[in-house]
Amino acid sequence: MSQENVEIVRQFSERSARMDWDGVADLVDPNVVQHGTAGGMDEGRVLRGLTEIRQDYESVEKTWDEHQIEPQEFIDAGDRVVVFLREYQRGKRSGIELTVDTAVVVDLLDRRIVRIQGFMDRAAALKAVGLSERDAHGGLRS
Repeated sequence: MSQENVEIVRQFSERSARMDWDGVADLVDPNVVQHGTAGGMDEGRVLRGLTEIRQDYESVEKTWDEHQIEPQEFIDAGDRVVVFLREYQRGKRSGIELTVDTAVVVDLLDRRIVRIQGFMDRAAALKAVGLSERDAHGGLRS
């Protein structure tokens, strides 16, 4: 089941990047919850359901002249998958360019995504699923 969960999260990443919300809906539980990024400016915020998540993604996209999220590694943690991400952003007004390495933990139940939690610190994401940096190197890589 773990390999299948990794593939579901991989598809979620691809569909989200394309803003294919109908495709994303096929992968998430209707009551999916996305928590604000731990260590980030939106920490503590909770989005409930795909409509709120979609609105947040679209709002973020309006902030940046360029915004790309590149999955770098998918790590199998059973019913959870850790994804190491690299985010590229360029501000519309400022022109400032940022590159940030982050992570997200995705929880699955019955082959559906039920919870999403971003982390500014990759080690904290691994710790949240009970893994260490050493454990992650033995995980499934992309």
